[in-house]
Amino acid sequence: MLRAAAATGLGGSPLANMVTDRQRNGRLKRRYLARRLEILRAAGREFRVRGFAETGMRDIAAAASLSPANLYNYFRGKHDILFFCQDNSLDRMIAALDKARRMRTSAAAKLRMVMASHLRCLLDEVEGSAAHLLTARLPPRQQRFLIAKRDRYEAGVRKLIAAGVRTGEFVPGDAALVVRAILGSLNWSVQWFKAEGPLTAAQVADGFADYLIRGLLAKPGVFRRNSWEREAVPITRESASVEQRKRSSAR
Repeated sequence: MLRAAAATGLGGSPLANMVTDRQRNGRLKRRYLARRLEILRAAGREFRVRGFAETGMRDIAAAASLSPANLYNYFRGKHDILFFCQDNSLDRMIAALDKARRMRTSAAAKLRMVMASHLRCLLDEVEGSAAHLLTARLPPRQQRFLIAKRDRYEAGVRKLIAAGVRTGEFVPGDAALVVRAILGSLNWSVQWFKAEGPLTAAQVADGFADYLIRGLLAKPGVFRRNSWEREAVPITRESASVEQRKRSSAR
C-alpha cells in the first residue's frame, strides 16, 4: 500500500513535496515581483518630483513605506531601479507589438494599438517609466542591453509601417524616419503629462493616433470616417437612452 501511495504521488511522497515546493516558490516569486513593481511606482513618483539626481534611496524607501534596509533586499541602488523600470517597460511594449502584429486587421489599426499600449505603459501602468529618458545615467553594460532591446522594438514598429506601405494603405516614405518621429512624440509625453490634468492617458493616446496616423494614410478620408463612427457610438447610445426615457414617461 505504501508503494502504491508513493507511485501515485500521495502520502507525502517526494513527488508531492516537489509540487508543493514549486507552488510555494511560484507564490514567493510573484510576491517579490509585485513588491518590486510597487517600489518602482514609488520611485517613479519621486523621480518626477525631485529629479533622478536629487532622489535618494531613503526617499524611495519612505515613498514605498519600507525601511531603507528592507529596500536593499529588492534593489541594490537607484540605478538598479532605473534599469528595472526601463527593462520592464520595454518588455510590455514588445509584448503589445507582437500581439498587434498577429491581429488580422489593417496596418492603421495595428499601429493605433501599438501607440495606445506604448502610452499606457509610460503613463498608466508603470509610473516609474517616466525615468526611461535617463538611460545615460546607467552603467555602460546596462545601457547596451536596453539599447539592443529598444532597437528590437523600434525595428518591429518599422516593419509594421513598411507592411502598410507595401499594401498601399500608407503613403510611401522612410519608415525609419516615421518611426522615430512617432516614438519620439510618444516618449516625450512623460515630460508634460499630468495624471491630474484635463486628459487621461487613453485620451492622449487617441489624440496622438488621430494626428500621427492620419498623415501616413494614402486615403485619410477612410480614417476620418472610422474616427467619426467610433465617436458616434456613445452619442447614439445616449440618444437612444433619452428617447427610451421619454417613451417611458409618456406611458
